[in-house]
Amino acid sequence: MRRLLWLSFVLGGMIPVVEAQISRDTMIYTVSMPNPETHTYHVALRWDGVTSDTLDFRMPAWMPGYYQIMDYAKNVENFHVFDKGGKPLPYIKTASNTWQVTGGKRSVRLEYDVKATKRFVANSYLDSAHGYISPAGIFLYVEGKINHPVTVIIQPYSRWSRVATGLDSVAGKRYVFKAPDFDILYDCPILMGNLEELPAFRVQGVEHRFIGYQLGDFDRQQFMGDLKKVVESGIAIIGDIPYKQYTFLAIGPGRGGIEHLNSTTISFEGGELKTPAGNQRMMSFIAHEYFHHYNVKRIRPVELGPFDYSKENRTNLLWVSEGLTVYYEYMMIRRAGLISPEQLFGSFQSNIAAYENHPGHLFQSLTQASYETWSDGPFGRTGDEAGKTISYYDKGPAIGLLLDFAIRHATENKRSLDDVMRLLYREYYQEKKRGFSDAEFRQACELVAGVQLAAVFEYVNTVAAIDYNKYLAYAGLGIDTVSRPLPGAGNKMGQSWKIGPLPDPDASQDALLKGWLQLK
Repeated sequence: MRRLLWLSFVLGGMIPVVEAQISRDTMIYTVSMPNPETHTYHVALRWDGVTSDTLDFRMPAWMPGYYQIMDYAKNVENFHVFDKGGKPLPYIKTASNTWQVTGGKRSVRLEYDVKATKRFVANSYLDSAHGYISPAGIFLYVEGKINHPVTVIIQPYSRWSRVATGLDSVAGKRYVFKAPDFDILYDCPILMGNLEELPAFRVQGVEHRFIGYQLGDFDRQQFMGDLKKVVESGIAIIGDIPYKQYTFLAIGPGRGGIEHLNSTTISFEGGELKTPAGNQRMMSFIAHEYFHHYNVKRIRPVELGPFDYSKENRTNLLWVSEGLTVYYEYMMIRRAGLISPEQLFGSFQSNIAAYENHPGHLFQSLTQASYETWSDGPFGRTGDEAGKTISYYDKGPAIGLLLDFAIRHATENKRSLDDVMRLLYREYYQEKKRGFSDAEFRQACELVAGVQLAAVFEYVNTVAAIDYNKYLAYAGLGIDTVSRPLPGAGNKMGQSWKIGPLPDPDASQDALLKGWLQLK
């Protein structure tokens, strides 16, 4: 696993010396930003290991973790290519994201600029105060060479004090990083500027860091204490720490987060932590992105890796990767002691109400929503078609709740959805080193439960009305509806799906609820 490093300015004169000491077969990228106010990164590539007279250099069309076509190539400008001696080489654009170069023989030199003007976790950004690199939108790969080793030399703006990235350093060479392949390179965002690092904490000897730009005004000690509890609760679910160091990269105010193998990039404004509701939202959001290093980065559908960066990578199982991660974000902050059982119920109520009050629940299943996210968007379609789609972020955690209660009920509270996640982690990530299919996910759930779970999976694959009360009753809970005005919908009424305890639960119901809430 990669080690996070904190860097300062690298002198331009060092670059040729460093390049000369790196293996000739390695692709060496140098990224500079001499005038960051222009929102422009300058990228240079040297590759002396060319074995073909024709090379197709491609920019990814998307980045893992954000399932939308991003068209990163539109930001590339001033593309030039040379041989080792500096002679221009011919090239043609064969596609919007592909530059075909000929005549390089054993060596090529590329230079190009990338405009970085949009503040978003899936986009690169640069201004005079800070820079953020989403690698899939900066580094070209060579068709057929996605598994090729890469070296990256960062040359940050001279007035900045730090750079944070999850890439390994090249031994004995400062400011130089390496990746065994482009999949790892694209998984390691880079944040630069006059950043603030909060006091790190360790869990089972493994260091966890939080560093960011414009963190805002909040109680840093309290925040890091709560964050440690959240991380500990996530680790306890799986029982293994697969990284050597983990870092939370806070890129400033905004929206969204993107998960990675040993880090996550999050939009962050510390002022939100000052109210109980804001603190719950922020800790839930961070828990979600953290748990993704297990669920989707390692516990993953078979379609999500190895990646094809040129087109959509469709799967029916984003309801597992995203929806169950929403389920676990709630469970993590509850197990960390940051919310009450009533607040936990409230989180599920919000998702259920959002799903049930949306007309799309009559038209689109969870598997369809997962598969169509590339065209519909992660929260469903907008405009005239909005009423025909759903969000797996809403129905997914609701199904997670039902699935967990069904497993606990079938096993007399001896097994749970946690056991399913551990089984998937062990069998597919650690042993088989691949993702799982739709059928294999269901098989894992039924193996843990010891019974068939056809009724629950009907809710996954169809638009059948969900019998919430059946499954909530296993834990002595029920759900009721109360009419209320829908947010932002004027006088239009909807249903508030209220979860609460049933009168006089029996011993098995009480035991299941306590087991789920981890109460003594």
